Amino acid sequence: MPTTLKKSASVRTTVSLPEPLYEDAKAIVEGFPDNRTLNSFFVRAIKTYVDFQKRRTIDAAFAHMSADKEYRAEAQSIADEFGSSDWEAFESAESGQL
Repeated sequence: MPTTLKKSASVRTTVSLPEPLYEDAKAIVEGFPDNRTLNSFFVRAIKTYVDFQKRRTIDAAFAHMSADKEYRAEAQSIADEFGSSDWEAFESAESGQL
């Protein structure tokens, strides 16, 4: 799971699940000791999905950067400027000097 769940105030809600999905989730909870309750399983599953969607949003923002000519030129300029020091650091790490 990308982040740990912290103790916080809870909100009680009711959801309707397709019966096969409910049965699959229940079987997972019963089959693995780290899933103590069906509730904790659903919380972890929803948290994982929410984190996934947040990551997609971030990735989409970075994807726009790759199409930005000014950004790419600036990134290349920075890479060129630090290329020799990056190579020196790599060589030092490879030889065990770091």
